[in-house]
Amino acid sequence: MSASPEQISEAPTSGTVTPVENEAIDNLDAEKTGLAALNKPKSSYILVSILCLLIAFGGFVFGWDTGTIAGFVNMSDFKDRFGSKHSDGTAYFSNARTGLIVSIFNIGCAIGGVTLTKLGDIFGRKLALMIVMVIYMIGIIIQIASINKWYQYFIGRIISGLAVGGVSVLSPMFIAETSPRQIRGALVSCYQLMITLGIFLGYCTTYGTKGYSNSVQWRVPLGLCFAWALLMILGMTFMPESPRFLIQKGRLDDARKSIARVNKTSPDDAAVFAEVEEIDAAIQLEAAAGKASWGELFTGKPKIFYRLCTGIMMQSLQQLTGDNYFFYYGTTVFNAVGLSDAFETSIVIGVINFASTFVSLWTVERFGRRKVLLWGSASMIACLVVFASVGVTRLYPDGYSAGTTSKGAGNCMIVFTCFYIFCFACTWAPCTFVVVSEIYPLRIKSKAMGIAQGANWIWGFLISFFTPFITSAIRFAYGYVFMGCCVFSFFFVFFAIPETKGLSLEDVDHLYETGTAAFKTGSFIRRPKMNLTKTTTPKVEDPEHASEVASQDV
Repeated sequence: MSASPEQISEAPTSGTVTPVENEAIDNLDAEKTGLAALNKPKSSYILVSILCLLIAFGGFVFGWDTGTIAGFVNMSDFKDRFGSKHSDGTAYFSNARTGLIVSIFNIGCAIGGVTLTKLGDIFGRKLALMIVMVIYMIGIIIQIASINKWYQYFIGRIISGLAVGGVSVLSPMFIAETSPRQIRGALVSCYQLMITLGIFLGYCTTYGTKGYSNSVQWRVPLGLCFAWALLMILGMTFMPESPRFLIQKGRLDDARKSIARVNKTSPDDAAVFAEVEEIDAAIQLEAAAGKASWGELFTGKPKIFYRLCTGIMMQSLQQLTGDNYFFYYGTTVFNAVGLSDAFETSIVIGVINFASTFVSLWTVERFGRRKVLLWGSASMIACLVVFASVGVTRLYPDGYSAGTTSKGAGNCMIVFTCFYIFCFACTWAPCTFVVVSEIYPLRIKSKAMGIAQGANWIWGFLISFFTPFITSAIRFAYGYVFMGCCVFSFFFVFFAIPETKGLSLEDVDHLYETGTAAFKTGSFIRRPKMNLTKTTTPKVEDPEHASEVASQDV
């Protein structure tokens, strides 16, 4: 039981305090430090926010692919080179080839998400991101060099997918390990913000190049990928390494410099020493159990297998809400509702998607992860019900075979598509990455996040590959399938997803140790900071110094 502040104030004013009194001061420091962090001026977070945006730029690369491939499959030169021919000589893509070209990228991502993330444990998060960007450029070269063999383009997409899969795990992980807990959710959400920016600019670029009649249509958007990859590599040269990785490798001085840099303070700051000690203590406890194995994902404690399944389900449900149905096949969907230039509507969707993600940067910290996810599931259910119902009952007034569509019904579907994109972009899109980056301990984080993200990519492959076949068979009734998944997601979040807002990554482990029910974690109290042996922090010689230490925070 720790002493009260009144008891501490009555301690002797000279000489060395007793161990009990020193422990009491440590506990008071920890409490005051946490409170002080909540009141830090917003300006103190500017540098760390900029640095995390550089890491999050990896999401832009993924978004760019999503935004451009949707346009490529509808471009004349792309069809002429990689499609099949009708008897009259006109080019087209079969459902199978369209599905393969679009979706094979996801298979590459699933493999890369599990295999390439190991580079982060070997070389560090920073260098690993630079390596996977080089792999990405190799895949782009193969795609650009494709002349008329669709399988060459296919292979290039697999290779670039490997790299994007690695980025999709390394970027959120790096951000979560670098950012202060008070704004961690918002900064991890920046990864999704960059995805939406990439999708939007990808739409705009294909809209600008579709007027050409040669390979400029698709080679220019692909060529720009080199610029994005080089920009990512350049940005990483300015980044400090993850302090948790540095501490894991025994580089405590470098870890202090990393923490001090992103928090604009001195490496000798007492709060920096305290932060390093707490992380180091948690890592030492993990190291005592030996090197992490794949088997630990099933047998580890506290509740590692449960947490693995939680991450897999979260990433799966992010796909099963139906977002990529609209993003990958947006132009096809809007052609079906009678729009003459579906590229323009895709740009509108891209704008809404990008702008809405800014909302999440506020909501994820203001309301917490659980409330945002629950609200998102409920609102997407409503949007999908209207979208599917209008598409099934009102879009074809004279029957599908007649080929005539109702403009009013089509406009209604577009409006609710936009509502859906808004709801998805400010809830499930960013919050999935936030939750998955927070629920795993460091020793198995890269493995668990890789598997969870792999589930996302596999579902992305299945949805993008089978969507042409399914829509040909049941058309807009497909929306009811995604609606059912959203209903399930609501109950899954309510019963399985804990509230991690405001918790350090070490506190999340403690949350699972306590066995607190997910719907009760909103009132979970952070554990007190560990009372560690004073090997690196300045020793407190008098109680007045306690208030000085408490006023500083990382």
